[in-house]
Amino acid sequence: MIRVCSHPILRHALSVLRDRKTSMENFRKAIRRASWALGLEALRGLETRPRRIRTPLRPLSAPFLQSPPPCFVAVLRAGLAFLDGMLDLVPDASVGHIGLYRDEKSLVPVRYYVNLPAPLKGAPVFLLDPMLATGGSMAQAAAILKSRGAGKISAVSLIASRQGLRRFHRQHPGIAVYVAAVDPYLNARGFIIPGLGDAGDRFFGT
Repeated sequence: MIRVCSHPILRHALSVLRDRKTSMENFRKAIRRASWALGLEALRGLETRPRRIRTPLRPLSAPFLQSPPPCFVAVLRAGLAFLDGMLDLVPDASVGHIGLYRDEKSLVPVRYYVNLPAPLKGAPVFLLDPMLATGGSMAQAAAILKSRGAGKISAVSLIASRQGLRRFHRQHPGIAVYVAAVDPYLNARGFIIPGLGDAGDRFFGT
């Protein structure tokens, strides 16, 4: 399932992120706003359970997020750009990291680091990577999560390519992908066109 989120705040933030003139400071601010908007949509399915509380005026049965809290897994490096915004929404979420870099010649993702909370079974897991380009990194990260027992997985990206989405869903047809935009194609280097460049470089100033 592909969910293209079209909230006006998200669309505006994405336009700021695409603009090559956007400063690093404003890029960081915009990606945080984008992660809030995407996160609210992706987290819509979280379950709540009523708990008895007392307002200043009277008792009330109020909904609270049900345990276990979700797990946010950032695909290093660029996935870190989403992490603070997602934790703003669910501060008690657990956090995992999967380190992958893309071989510039083969465009094949190479794993170099995995650190995940245990156990993952039973918790909703949200895989964070701003750019779903070839789909290789996201697909490998999802396979790692499944191998560690994750069952309820969703993916959250700013921009995906059509080619990358097709590849990802061939390998993981049951995982929902939440994006702000689907761009038409990749260039020879595997970058999304028109895209926004390298999200990690623009966020970290490298």
